Amino acid sequence: MTSIRARLLVSLFALLLAAAALMGVITYRNVLAETEAIFDYQLQQMALSLREQGEIASTEANTLADAQLDFVVQIWTVDGRNVYASRPHSSLPARALLGLATLNVEGHAWRTFSVATRERVIQVAQPVEIRERLAARAAWRGVLPLLLVAPIAALGVGWLAARNLAPLERLTRDVRSRGGQSLQALEVRGLPDEIEPLAASLNALLERLRGSLDAQRAFVADAAHELRSPLTALKLQLELLRRAGNEADRDAAREALGAGIERASRLVEQLLALARSEPVALAAMESVDLAEIARRAIADTVPYAASRGTELALVADAPLHVGGDALALGLLVRNLVDNAVRYSPNGARVDVSVANESSADGRAAVLRVDDAGPGIPEAERARVFDRFYRRASSAAEGSGLGLAIVRSVAEAHGASVSLETSPLGGLRVEVRFRAGHDSRPA
Repeated sequence: MTSIRARLLVSLFALLLAAAALMGVITYRNVLAETEAIFDYQLQQMALSLREQGEIASTEANTLADAQLDFVVQIWTVDGRNVYASRPHSSLPARALLGLATLNVEGHAWRTFSVATRERVIQVAQPVEIRERLAARAAWRGVLPLLLVAPIAALGVGWLAARNLAPLERLTRDVRSRGGQSLQALEVRGLPDEIEPLAASLNALLERLRGSLDAQRAFVADAAHELRSPLTALKLQLELLRRAGNEADRDAAREALGAGIERASRLVEQLLALARSEPVALAAMESVDLAEIARRAIADTVPYAASRGTELALVADAPLHVGGDALALGLLVRNLVDNAVRYSPNGARVDVSVANESSADGRAAVLRVDDAGPGIPEAERARVFDRFYRRASSAAEGSGLGLAIVRSVAEAHGASVSLETSPLGGLRVEVRFRAGHDSRPA
C-alpha cells in the first residue's frame, strides 16, 4: 500500500474501531456494574422498609404477590419458622444470610438481602437471571449510541482526510499537467507547513533547470554563430584551391586551408571542452593532487610552447590536494597555460606555481599562471570571461572560450578566479580554492 490517503484512512479507521470497541466494552461493563448496584440498593430498601412493620396488610400482601413483581419477600420468626412468603415459588431460598448474598437453589441463582429484628428475619430475593437480563438491556442501550456514532465518525474522518490532503493532490495535478518545457514556479500559497518545503524545493529545482536550459540555448546559439564564420572561410579557401592556376597558388591555398582547418578544429575542441566543463558535479569529486595536474597540463602544452620558443616553468614544492575532478582541473590548467603561451611573444617565459597559502578563512590552495604578453586592462577584465569575447586589440587568434572554460570549471569547484598584472609584465591569472576544500599537503 503506497497511497498516503489509503494508509492514512486505514490507520484512522483502525484507530477509530479500536477506540470504539474499547469504549464499548468499558461502557458495557460500567452499565452492568451500575445496574447491579441499583438492583442491590432496591433489595436493601425494600427489606429495610419491612423490618419495623408488625403485620403486612392485605393490600400490601396482594401487591407483593403480583406475578409481575420480580422480588420475593419471605419472613421467618427468630426460631426459624416461615411465617410469610409474598408468592409461591418452586425454588425459593430456604434460609437467610444477613446482608447481601447470592444463593443457588435447585439450579436457580437468587440475589438476596436479609435483615434481622428482635422478633423476625426479613429476606427480599430476586432471580439473578432477571437481574442479568435487565442489566444487559440497560448496558446495550448505553452502548448503542456509540455504535451508531462510530460509522458517522468514520465518514467524518474520511472527509477530513480528503480535505487535508487536497493541497497535496492539487500540487500533484499541477505538476502532472505540465509539459516538458513548462518550468514556471509552483503555487505555494495555502500549502500546509509539511508540504510547503517540498514545493519550495521543487521551485528551486525548476529555477536551476530553467537556468541550465537558458545557458544551453545561449551556448548553442553562440556556438552556431561562431562556427558559421570558420566554416564559411573553409569553403572559400577550398574554392580558391580549386581555382588555383599554378603550383604556387595551390601551395598557398593549401596552407591557408590547413590553417583554417586548424582554427576550426581548435574552436570545436574548445566548444566541446566548455560543454564538458559545465555539468561538473561536486558530489562526484575526489581528492586530487593539483601540482601533479599542473605538471601534466604543462607537459601537454610543451610542443606548442617549443614551436614558439616559449619557456615553461613550474613551481610546486610539494603535492597539494584539493577536492575536485581531475579531468576538469586539467582542462582549466591547460587553457590557462595555452592562453599564456599564445598571447606571449615568441621566446618569452610562462611561470606556473601551485602553493598552499594562508587566507582570512584558513589555508587555501592557489594556482597562478604568469605570462609576458600584453595583459588585459582593468576595464576589460570582467568581460574576458564571457563566451566568445575577444579583445579588438589582440593580435593573437583565438575563440574567446579559454577563460570562459576556466571560470566554468572554477565555479564548479567552488574556486575564485582573479586577473592581475604579472611581474613578468603581462597577465597573472590566479585561481584560489576556498579554504578547507580539501587543500592539504600530501
